[in-house]
Amino acid sequence: MNRTDRTVTPRPAGSAREVFGAALLLGLTSFGGPVAHIGYFERAFVQRRRWLEREEFSGLVALCQLVPGPASSQLGLLIGLRRAGWPGALAAWLGFTLPSALLMAAFAVIAPHGNGPLARAALHGLKLVAVAVVAQAVWAMARTLCPDCIRAAIALAALALIVALPGAALQMAALGLGLLGGVLFCRDLPARAEHPRLPVGPMTGACALVLFVALLAVLPWLAGGRHDLIGLAALCYRAGALVFGGGHVVLPLLRDALVPTGWMTDGTFLAGYGAAQAMPGPLFTFSAYLGAALAPPGGLITVALWSAVALGAMFLPGVLIAIAGVAVWNWIGHHCAARGALAGINAAVVGVLAAALINPVWTGSVTRPADALIALAGLALLVWRVPPVAVVAATVAAAMLGGYR
Repeated sequence: MNRTDRTVTPRPAGSAREVFGAALLLGLTSFGGPVAHIGYFERAFVQRRRWLEREEFSGLVALCQLVPGPASSQLGLLIGLRRAGWPGALAAWLGFTLPSALLMAAFAVIAPHGNGPLARAALHGLKLVAVAVVAQAVWAMARTLCPDCIRAAIALAALALIVALPGAALQMAALGLGLLGGVLFCRDLPARAEHPRLPVGPMTGACALVLFVALLAVLPWLAGGRHDLIGLAALCYRAGALVFGGGHVVLPLLRDALVPTGWMTDGTFLAGYGAAQAMPGPLFTFSAYLGAALAPPGGLITVALWSAVALGAMFLPGVLIAIAGVAVWNWIGHHCAARGALAGINAAVVGVLAAALINPVWTGSVTRPADALIALAGLALLVWRVPPVAVVAATVAAAMLGGYR
């Protein structure tokens, strides 16, 4: 580590083992998505263990919400980094991620064997869960990320663009539109708070940023459009690198990369996405399901390899950009054009996710009036703050009782 890195490195106050234990407990019990996860983290690390002060915690939360990637996983990793250095960062990520990743990979292996009427109804119920969850995410994100007329207009423009001309390239165009609109019209946002001191200096941050960009360019070139392990890593890395505003935004990016190109069907994709809502921990572990579902014949070792590659590729860009963000936080937080650009991108992703809610989530799941009623009931339960795992159970039960064929 260079001299600049050493001057900002606080002395680790704990061990990777204790970080892993705390993160594993959260990975087993943290239901409800990234907003709820942040609440769990505050209680676990600020109130109970007192690993950092509330002001430091707020600074890390602000940083993780500012950069692309899974905010709760990034937050846990940075807390582990502060507590026990780089081994603590790895331990925090593993503890928080492994429980739901293993469950999602197991679901991918088991689901194809459910061919009876009840099993098909249960899988259809998971698709209806996706409708309720994505609708609730669009509403919550719109309230947070589009609090004024300018950002609401950016979101609506992104939605109109994608609905009129669907396709993965148009999603990128929508994000570019948001960036431009943010730079032009959202420059007056307040500056961000300071972040806690972490063992990340300018050189470390620059290396992380260079690696982030290099992998984003090189992996698609290596994949060459093939449906193999490198192709899976490339599409998962790209999706993970472009997620602003929460894990649900990964849905349209992954769907457009997998379904139109023939990797998997809409039904298989949406069933896994629905199952992910019943899992604790980060939503990005949906990638473990994708890897396991796409694995070629070869036994559990092949399934484990494909699942691990998809999982690692999905999370890696968020880790790299969080590390880079620590190093350039003061510039991002206090440069008006950068703040405006990120605000515009965050507004645009609301439109991107709203377009995904229309197609494929609604069109691929709601095929009769009873489906609409079940999905709307699930949405109502989420709005009333019923635990997501209970909403999943109720929605699947309703679909099974309805005798879906």
